[in-house]
Amino acid sequence: MMSFSTTSILFSFLILLTVALNTGAQLLLKMGSGQGLLNLYLLGGIVVYGLSTGVYILVLGKFNLSVAYPVVIGLTVVATTIVGSFVLQEKVTPVQWTGIGLMIAAIFAIAFGKIT
Repeated sequence: MMSFSTTSILFSFLILLTVALNTGAQLLLKMGSGQGLLNLYLLGGIVVYGLSTGVYILVLGKFNLSVAYPVVIGLTVVATTIVGSFVLQEKVTPVQWTGIGLMIAAIFAIAFGKIT
């Protein structure tokens, strides 16, 4: 049986890897949009999504869906918003940043609420 710390480290690593891959896929798809049906950005985005799905399946094999899904999706929304703002120079309003802060609080409540 895994100890709490080993489980937490594994959970954190797999979740962060899934989020990073999801965010990278979103960035590639955005960069490839409007450039024709097939281009390297779109193909890269599809490949990265495939990798993300593989890692997410590992997450689902080890952790509750009721925790894994909202944490992965929530962190992906946060990371994608940050990438859109800083890498793609998209405007994110103060109200949207407030929403991101609320999402982070919700993610912590979901992830750490399971521990108690």
